[in-house]
Amino acid sequence: MTASYQVHGDVAVITLDNPPVNGLGLATRQGIVAGLAQAQADAAVKAVVMTGAGKAFSGGADIKEFGTPKAIQEPNLLSVILAVENCSKPVVAAIHSVAMGGGLELSLGCHYRIAAPGTKIALPEVKLGLIPGAGGTQRLPRVVGVEAALNMIVSGEPVKSEMLAMLPGQKLFDKVAASTESLMDEALAYARGVADVRPLPLVRNLPAKHPQGDAYFQFARNMVRGMAKNFPAPLQCVDAVEAATKKKFADGMAYEREHFINLMWTSESRALRHLFVAERAASKIPDVPSDTPLRSIAKVAVIGAGTMGGGIAMNFLNAGIPVTILEMKQEAINHGVEVMSRNYEAQVKKGKLKQQKYEERMALLKTTLKYDDLKDADLIIEAVFEELGVKEAVFKQLDAVAKPGAILASNTSTLDVNKIAGFTQRPQDVVGLHFFSPANVMKLLEVVRGEKTAKDVLATVMQVAKKIRKTAVVAGVCDGFIGNRMIEQYGRQAGFLLDEGCTPSQVDKAIEKFGFAMGPFRMGDLAGNDIGWAIRKRRYVEKPGMKYSKTADLLCEKGRFGQKVGKGWYDYLPGKRDAIPNAEVEQMVAEHRKALGITPRKIGDEEIVQRLVFSLVNEAARILEEGIANKASDIDIVYIFGYGFPVYRGGPLNYANEVGLFNVVQAMQRFAQNPLDDAAFWQPAPLLARLAAEGRQF
Repeated sequence: MTASYQVHGDVAVITLDNPPVNGLGLATRQGIVAGLAQAQADAAVKAVVMTGAGKAFSGGADIKEFGTPKAIQEPNLLSVILAVENCSKPVVAAIHSVAMGGGLELSLGCHYRIAAPGTKIALPEVKLGLIPGAGGTQRLPRVVGVEAALNMIVSGEPVKSEMLAMLPGQKLFDKVAASTESLMDEALAYARGVADVRPLPLVRNLPAKHPQGDAYFQFARNMVRGMAKNFPAPLQCVDAVEAATKKKFADGMAYEREHFINLMWTSESRALRHLFVAERAASKIPDVPSDTPLRSIAKVAVIGAGTMGGGIAMNFLNAGIPVTILEMKQEAINHGVEVMSRNYEAQVKKGKLKQQKYEERMALLKTTLKYDDLKDADLIIEAVFEELGVKEAVFKQLDAVAKPGAILASNTSTLDVNKIAGFTQRPQDVVGLHFFSPANVMKLLEVVRGEKTAKDVLATVMQVAKKIRKTAVVAGVCDGFIGNRMIEQYGRQAGFLLDEGCTPSQVDKAIEKFGFAMGPFRMGDLAGNDIGWAIRKRRYVEKPGMKYSKTADLLCEKGRFGQKVGKGWYDYLPGKRDAIPNAEVEQMVAEHRKALGITPRKIGDEEIVQRLVFSLVNEAARILEEGIANKASDIDIVYIFGYGFPVYRGGPLNYANEVGLFNVVQAMQRFAQNPLDDAAFWQPAPLLARLAAEGRQF
């Protein structure tokens, strides 16, 4: 069992011990119930203290049991809480570090609660597309008040125990301990002090009322509706908390449970639960053991003070790691540092950063014009122009000056990391670190593993990614790695749709309605259409047989490179990002269509979405089969955190699973019949075809 039982004089102590956060798995639940039974059978025991080992009281459900029969096997969490409430001897929860989800619900079933200062208290189920399912919506309003409870439940965000203890009339904590270290002694003393108090207090017997009642809940619904959009759970949180104020406790519990179970079956909750597990699994590399020794990263250098280089540097400054930026000209350094300062100053103005923190971060920054000043760096990241010859010059210089064991990283988004590693005498120390723009904001980091990249280098950069708060995904070497290789096929489909009868705004609106942050043409304008143009020119030489629409080339020939010049597929007003359709662009598309002898046809949103999304799916299946990605969930993480794929759909491969791979293959076979499309591309990837034929999923 993962819960232990010990007796301290006349008090029994049940300790949850299921690392890392004392998840309430079946064995832990069984241990709690067994401990309660043992305490009740022992006449010498007058009271019970329940606590958690290690660094948590309990983080809630055991994620390893998500979606398995064990999650609901008796004693389920509701039964455990009922056993706690029905215990004939007082049960005191000694809460510390973390009490979240089911862990908080368990503590609310105890007769008394003592919290250590700094404990994070939360009901985060909404982040998994759920409402609390073991009484959280019914008990929390009774101890912290309706408004505070609803805010916590709808946001899912943790609140420190001392903040909650300050709420007027709160009954969540009977006492706040002096410290985490003294918590157990104080809990044992408290338990002895209440050993003879009867009747035993139950949270369920407390009132849950709001003075404005209906008006307050209607206001809350209006607020939540505007924020929740494609997620059903937040509004149901409001309904469940309202039920706590209007129904008998047992009826409110039944209401909560019914809605919790219904939400478990929604595609949105499945997507969020998939991403929750996928994000944690992304850091696990099959052949790199978790105990691989790490290299020390105390000093970082960045080559290039442009938008990307400056953004990369900010990540390390934010984490308290000193950074040296190298540039070739002082003006470039001055401009780069000025942009970084402006970014920080904007955060200070918005109250997101304290002035002192801003000054501390900038004090960690050094600049130089000499490669020799990088000789002490533990990690050097180049962020120079995306051209192999430029990278070669940089890495040959780095090879000459970097100390032995320094990690040399390229921020390339498409180039061959093996070739880049070959420019050095230490290919084992070279890795790709593909940051996404803006690098100080975007959460995704593609870690590109060269064929000679050392395992300790991989383990180290994955750890560094956590330190700078990035979600890192490992990719193998190929043109474009995971994200950009897939987005090229997506972009090709967008071009074919223009040739066949769509306008840029029609395509963008359809995919944005599906849930993307922005459509392919708005995205091109944001990234710079000249970047895609340069890649296509390379493709025309390397892959002369590959089919492309030429409309994007025509656009670039007109100098319409996107937002940076105020005109691309759309027009942009100075200082604004609103995309304004341009009649000349639409005319250009129509004339090109006419020159190709194509009669435009009406294309519906469903076809637009399927062709764009399934192009991602087919290329992703090839990437998986080639071993460029370790697992399907890694690809979903790349697209959620790097490319604006809708979170509530869980990524392209999770979405394909939801649609059904048989149906995806059927659609691809239809698209292959279209003479204006690329029939060869729409042949399902062997992995996709095999899974569909066997009725399996990614």
